[in-house]
Amino acid sequence: MVTKETVSQEDQLRALLDKLSAYVEQFHGGTVEFVSFEGKDLKVRLGGACLNCPLLPSTLHGWVAGTVHQFFPEINVIEEK
Repeated sequence: MVTKETVSQEDQLRALLDKLSAYVEQFHGGTVEFVSFEGKDLKVRLGGACLNCPLLPSTLHGWVAGTVHQFFPEINVIEEK
């Protein structure tokens, strides 16, 4: 049986980003991609309709970082370009 303690923090972050990306894709046509996780820095890449969108900073800081911080307050979310 897999418990929360046996699942790595990176796996938990990947799963959270997968769910967030599915939401963003369904309702806005964008995507959120896991790039890397080292220490407390999570790097993500926004794609799809998010590219060149003037609301990209709001999506990154409001939705992506905001959602990650609800579950992992110590994690820094950084956009990888």
